[in-house]
Amino acid sequence: MYSIPKWVFCTHNQHKIEEAQKIVADKIYLLSLSEVNFFDEVQETGNTFKENAFLKANVVWEATGLPCVADDSGLCVEALNNAPGIYSARYAGIPVNHKANIDKLLADLSGVPNREAYFITVLCIVGVLEQPLYVEGKVFGSITDSIAGSGGFGYDPIFKPKGYDLTFAEMNADTKNEISHRALAFKELMDLYASSSMEVN
Repeated sequence: MYSIPKWVFCTHNQHKIEEAQKIVADKIYLLSLSEVNFFDEVQETGNTFKENAFLKANVVWEATGLPCVADDSGLCVEALNNAPGIYSARYAGIPVNHKANIDKLLADLSGVPNREAYFITVLCIVGVLEQPLYVEGKVFGSITDSIAGSGGFGYDPIFKPKGYDLTFAEMNADTKNEISHRALAFKELMDLYASSSMEVN
């Protein structure tokens, strides 16, 4: 009988888990950190999204022995030299506060005509192949002047992807799952999964 491979998605964020599970569907079952009793905080000391994703995936893999996928994602704003970048989650400081991050970003862009920005997700997969595997998803758009929408999380209420009149927070989950940076990264992962021998025992 076919058994669905179980991978740990290195997050406690249920929004991320649900978003990713819809994309991988019945090909992979994603376990949260809570489900594998991993509650240690992994220090994101890397200088790039790629480094941070590897740090998270590798630590959890060493602790659990299960295949792990970790993401590091962020918002890069052209007028701010691609800030907040890897510091997106803690842009307004610690503890992490999404509303404070949004308020700070809007304040930093006050009076700035260039609102171009992109969201990026880098996924690192450890414990499946001999070497870590990386995939990336990126979606371009612009920063709005004010908050719009109540869905999603993070900077979703102020990011409007190109070709759409809605922010991520105004979109329904199905639409966002078609075009978001994290969705694109997981779709890239699933394309590789389908076309390679990424077998999991």
